Amino acid sequence: MAELPPVRWGIAGLLGTGVLINYFDRIALSVAGPRLEQSFGLSPIQLGVLFSAFFWSYALLQVPAGALLDRLGVTRIGRWSAFLWALASALTACAGSFAGIFLARVLLGVAEAPGFPASSKATGYWFPRAERGLSTAMFDAATKFSNVVGIPLVALAIVHFGWRWGFWLVAALSCGYFVAFWRLYRDPSAHRAVTAEQRARLIQRGATPEGQHSASSVRMLGYLLRQRKVWGLSLGFAAYGYCFFFFLTWLPGYLVQTQHMDLLASGRLAAIPWACASLSGLLVGGRLIDHLIAKGHDETRVRKGVLLGGLCTGVVVVGAMFTSDPIVAITWISIALSGLAAASPVCWSLPSLIAPKGGVGTLGGVMNFANNMMGVVAPIVTGYILSTTHSFAGAFAVAGLVLLAGIVSIVFLLGRIEPLPEPRATLSAGARPVQ
Repeated sequence: MAELPPVRWGIAGLLGTGVLINYFDRIALSVAGPRLEQSFGLSPIQLGVLFSAFFWSYALLQVPAGALLDRLGVTRIGRWSAFLWALASALTACAGSFAGIFLARVLLGVAEAPGFPASSKATGYWFPRAERGLSTAMFDAATKFSNVVGIPLVALAIVHFGWRWGFWLVAALSCGYFVAFWRLYRDPSAHRAVTAEQRARLIQRGATPEGQHSASSVRMLGYLLRQRKVWGLSLGFAAYGYCFFFFLTWLPGYLVQTQHMDLLASGRLAAIPWACASLSGLLVGGRLIDHLIAKGHDETRVRKGVLLGGLCTGVVVVGAMFTSDPIVAITWISIALSGLAAASPVCWSLPSLIAPKGGVGTLGGVMNFANNMMGVVAPIVTGYILSTTHSFAGAFAVAGLVLLAGIVSIVFLLGRIEPLPEPRATLSAGARPVQ
């Protein structure tokens, strides 16, 4: 019996590296925020709008990007995406006004829109169901670990060389990833290190077959939007996204403004919750899930249990509103982000587990659209709260309430984790779409 291709873990590492670097691009603006606020005389509301600029284009293009992935494939779309996000980072470093930075961030959102749906789709091709938890956690954990490395690194560049050099640094790293992806990534059927027997073994063990597309992009999207599973997953992931993007964009500013820390000290302290989240995502959202399923535990109970447990743990973020001690606040934030990090790989493993044939990219796009619209909402809502109350307490309270709404959506709408019926088979039989 053919073994699974060992190169699959190298592919997982490559995807994780790509996510790590494109999150360097995203957090650079958050770290540079206090300096930009001084350089351009920005108000908290204007800074919140600037933080949200990336997410407008990124979120709106999630569904089209997912459909393009289903049509054109991970290899082609992934190459163009990496090239364009390197260009966008360089343009940010060259910008000389609020409008210039805003437009460069909008371009960055366009460039990175296919990133997560592509990683989810590629993971479906390269890994059997029994390994989907850890393989997904490898690229999802990079979103948290990027803050452990990226916040101090970018802060160091900004303090010593100026805010533009923070963006030049991430532009150079992005160029390096573009070259690596171009040279190293192939789907299993096109990879020289994978034999026909190994490809067959992957599919036998539950990997997603390549090249399947059973409906037009518009029809697939319409079908998915009629499914309760899709709404439960999307709303739950949106709730996670609100809390995640609140911290991604405002945590350095919170430590500088409320806890009165300098930029380097805030960068070091802000890395702690993200380090905790990185470990939680890999160990709980990844390895523990795969271990429990391999032991014969019900897949739906395991994945939903970790998903709900993680979101419930995230609600403790409200504890940060009752303290002025930075260590106590970081402790609450670390617990909350650890819970959210355990839940996130579950969400990202689900498109390849429940989507009908040819719909993984589209479902990933729908889910990530809902998630990243919170990247638009959270920075602006937080900016308005700060502008009116001059305190982060209300922002922490709103994050906790949004998570509660997401928990309700998961409990009542997601159902069992099993593939949705094919659109053609369901609709041609004259039946209503299965909920």
